[in-house]
Amino acid sequence: MSNLLYLIAVILIIGWLLGFFVYSAGGLIHALLVLAIIAILVNIIRGRAV
Repeated sequence: MSNLLYLIAVILIIGWLLGFFVYSAGGLIHALLVLAIIAILVNIIRGRAV
């Protein structure tokens, strides 16, 4: 399950970077970044850090 969280986080970060540098989606892109950071923090808090 932790691998799935990291995979989702990486996909969201890549989407944020693409949106930040390629498109101008505004708040949606930043929401993706926040979700990715939350997924990583939840994983770290649960004690399953890589």
